[in-house]
Amino acid sequence: MKAPLAALLATAAPVALAVAAPAMASEDIPDQYPQSALYSKPVELAAGVWSSIGATAPPTEANAGHNNNLSFIITGDGVVVVNAGANNALAAALHEEIKAITDQPVKLVINENGQGHAMLGNGYWVDQGVEVLAHVEAAEEFEDRGPGGLERMKRVNAAHALDTRVQGPTITFEDEYIVEMGDMRIEVLHLGPAHSPGDISVWIPEKKVVIAGDIAFHERMPPIFSDTCTSCWLETWEEALEPLGAEHVVPGHGHPTTMEVVRHGTVDYIADLRAKVGAHLEAGGTLADAYYVDQSAWEHLDTFEELATKNAGVVFAEMEFE
Repeated sequence: MKAPLAALLATAAPVALAVAAPAMASEDIPDQYPQSALYSKPVELAAGVWSSIGATAPPTEANAGHNNNLSFIITGDGVVVVNAGANNALAAALHEEIKAITDQPVKLVINENGQGHAMLGNGYWVDQGVEVLAHVEAAEEFEDRGPGGLERMKRVNAAHALDTRVQGPTITFEDEYIVEMGDMRIEVLHLGPAHSPGDISVWIPEKKVVIAGDIAFHERMPPIFSDTCTSCWLETWEEALEPLGAEHVVPGHGHPTTMEVVRHGTVDYIADLRAKVGAHLEAGGTLADAYYVDQSAWEHLDTFEELATKNAGVVFAEMEFE
């Protein structure tokens, strides 16, 4: 992808959809940037806004655990990174890419949530003297689940674990955190409950770009956890995310695209699953059968085989007592 992504997204909708076309979530997909721990070389999607797109497959040694998006914003007076990476090797590799593009120092790292691929690289950045920002709920989740996530990452990805450690954020916030740096106003927003505790989105009003994080999906099936509130997720989307008016969206996983595309992959999927499970409940169906409600309309999404039945079971448990 040598053409600037902004140029691709500014063209007709079919081109944007082509950029977003999924590959199967296979562990055999070759690394796109073999000379780096990063799965892909960062691309510029708007002036000063870059993202290294992760694999759609689960984390493996081959992709160095890089299966989410690692973004950065060059402000004119420093660099803001979004997501620390799943290990120190990824964090260091991203830093090398930043230094090859600009002489401006990294001044802030933002964790999009409390999951390992957002936070396990924090130790590298803290060792560079960089502040790390996260929502207070994400910090609490990482404190609780980070050690287990680190052990799982080491089992899968020992070659890249190096001196990776559990390092929480150095700054936390609750509703919003505004960064005025260089020529940029960057709004770090907790828009409401969504995919996991402490999900945040990074909104750059001047660029009409939102680095949405795991509130938005389109190439991968959205994972629904036991602590996910799907009705809240839909409400947060309608009342807070979409009204931002973003023209370009960087999801937590998958290629940058438009709000229309991520709305279909996220809102339409969740609403459809809730409708199917709701009808199953109305008919007196059991949990055992709920796993197999018809989700065939979404089987084109990566990780369908890994997540579809799990998602249905979680939504059944959620809706049973609504």
